Amino acid sequence: MIGRHLRITGRVQGVGYRYWFLGRAEALGLTGWVRNRGDGSVEAVVQGPEDKVAAIVAEARSGPPAAQVDQIDTAEQPVDAMLTRFEQRPTC
Repeated sequence: MIGRHLRITGRVQGVGYRYWFLGRAEALGLTGWVRNRGDGSVEAVVQGPEDKVAAIVAEARSGPPAAQVDQIDTAEQPVDAMLTRFEQRPTC
């Protein structure tokens, strides 16, 4: 089990990116969260098996059809046992 923190920039707000990301994370069986940031980016914490985390990071480079992802910054994130499902959080 690994954890990653993602910051996704580009045209990722107002295009259903968070809802898309939530659906993909749930389908992959990941735990964590996703939210909009006040600067126009999307932030997420994902945790699960290494191959599933790698899969969502790869898919996040495209996102939903209306999105235009410019960059994804990733960082290692300690696994948080308190995260038992994947959720959407309020904008920070």
